[in-house]
Amino acid sequence: MSVEIRVPALGESIVDATIATWLKHEGDPVQQGDVLVELETDKVNVEVNAEQSGVLQQVIKKEGDNVAVGDVLGIIGAAAETAPPERAQPDQAADGRQPARRTTGELVPTQQKTASERAPSALARKIAAEHNVDLSQVKSSSPHGRITREDVLSYLEQSAPVQEQPAASPSAAPVAPTPPAPSPAPRTATSAPPAPVVPTPVPVPQPALDRREERVRLSRRRQTIAQRLVEAQHTAAMLTTFNEIDMSAVMEMRSRRRDSFKERHQISLGFMSFFTKATVGALKAFPRLNAEIQGNEMILKRYYDIGIAVGAEEGLVVPVLRDADRKSFAEIEREIAELAERARANTLSLAELQGGTFTITNGGVFGSLMSTPILNAPQVGILGMHKIEQRPVAINGQVVIRPMMYVALSYDHRIVDGREAVQFLVRIKELVEDPETLLLEG
Repeated sequence: MSVEIRVPALGESIVDATIATWLKHEGDPVQQGDVLVELETDKVNVEVNAEQSGVLQQVIKKEGDNVAVGDVLGIIGAAAETAPPERAQPDQAADGRQPARRTTGELVPTQQKTASERAPSALARKIAAEHNVDLSQVKSSSPHGRITREDVLSYLEQSAPVQEQPAASPSAAPVAPTPPAPSPAPRTATSAPPAPVVPTPVPVPQPALDRREERVRLSRRRQTIAQRLVEAQHTAAMLTTFNEIDMSAVMEMRSRRRDSFKERHQISLGFMSFFTKATVGALKAFPRLNAEIQGNEMILKRYYDIGIAVGAEEGLVVPVLRDADRKSFAEIEREIAELAERARANTLSLAELQGGTFTITNGGVFGSLMSTPILNAPQVGILGMHKIEQRPVAINGQVVIRPMMYVALSYDHRIVDGREAVQFLVRIKELVEDPETLLLEG
């Protein structure tokens, strides 16, 4: 009995997707639960699994096609119906693997994937195909076993052949003796002078310049990111204000509490929990930064779902930390670590990416000293953290060296005035520089 492979429900407000990669091909045996095809949506990649065992009888939609929820992607047929006639004992398949053999009319796949294995990312497969890399030889650095773009690039670097030494210059080669030139014939009165001999220029080989170009299709997520960032700049009256924070007190507290905190909660005490708590405290004091505009109305939100921007291989994602005001430092650190890990492994659910009220982005982990973050619409505020640097500052008339961080707040001037934005950032500065007050805010 044949079964249609259909596009599953993709989540709220997502009605279509793009076929990224078929992991099975026509004629391949499949087992129930095997991943057949990977779909790209605006936010996450979705894997479509086989509902029954059999053989992939037909692929209807090709890679790169746009599909809607409910569309038929392909057909799985029963093994006995679609199995090709048995050849006369082939020694080896074309790709070098031992072919699957049939006994009593049943197909037995030669390679069985374990449940812990995950398909390589779409970008990793693309790079591997361009460089003829066998992905079975590439080791994954991900804790989930997923092969990423960095793994393939690392494999290419390690397997690159060592360049040979340049050949000896022509001047070093032995030169054959030049035969003596014949003596010139005596000139006569009427003989013309010999024409001057012009040496033939020897072409000098020029090094080939690498001027290759590559056309790469933007992923569905990258197209959506580009579209929404441009829309945010065209729609919102976006401004950015800056301040700087002395991180001495937070760093001293982390140093003092690090071991006991990790021993008690099994998670490290980082900076994000301090800034999340400080952000919630500032949002309570200036609620317009926790709002959004809908038509001619402003929706003030009395809950605090903080988006945490994470740079993943496929593009930036912003998983949401729900009810951040009700969570402890340990709960915040643990949940942010789990969300970031799943974001990099591309296993976030759509629900974890929807509904944030304010966003925090930390460019300091990449070395950024200062930036102007772009709003994550429809939100009206985003906080940018940056690199901590030892800088001279004036305190009580003396110049001292302190660990300082620049912070930036981008906001929508349509409903947030400059006074509110500046005071919001000052409130975050006050809370972080005196971290004990965060306990009162929480």
